[in-house]
Amino acid sequence: MSRLDDRRFRATTAFQRRLNPLLRCLPFQTVVETTGRVSGLPRRTPVGGRRVGDVFWLVSEFGERSQYVRNIKADPRVRVRIGGRWHTGTAGLLPDDDPAARLRGLPRFNSVAVRALGTDLLTVRVDLDG
Repeated sequence: MSRLDDRRFRATTAFQRRLNPLLRCLPFQTVVETTGRVSGLPRRTPVGGRRVGDVFWLVSEFGERSQYVRNIKADPRVRVRIGGRWHTGTAGLLPDDDPAARLRGLPRFNSVAVRALGTDLLTVRVDLDG
């Protein structure tokens, strides 16, 4: 990772640490809940994505550097709050997917931010249970 990418990562994550607690409280905000890989506690992260049938798609702006992605690697069972309702599912990382193309099908506001701030885009697919 270049110095510029590293600075962008640090600045963005510092901002997100302050903003995410507020966003998690908003009932309309989509949230992914993972299990902390060290603590074992639930970790909730606001995300932008879209449900298509029984699959929820999202793109991580920092790939495997994102804490929720690291948690998914350790335990792929997740919950996703969509439209105020929780859904359980199994998440998978898709490094061979084209995240830029995937972003074109996701909510525009979030996609613009992910493209502008992201340094290592990674597609995440959550297969929702029933």
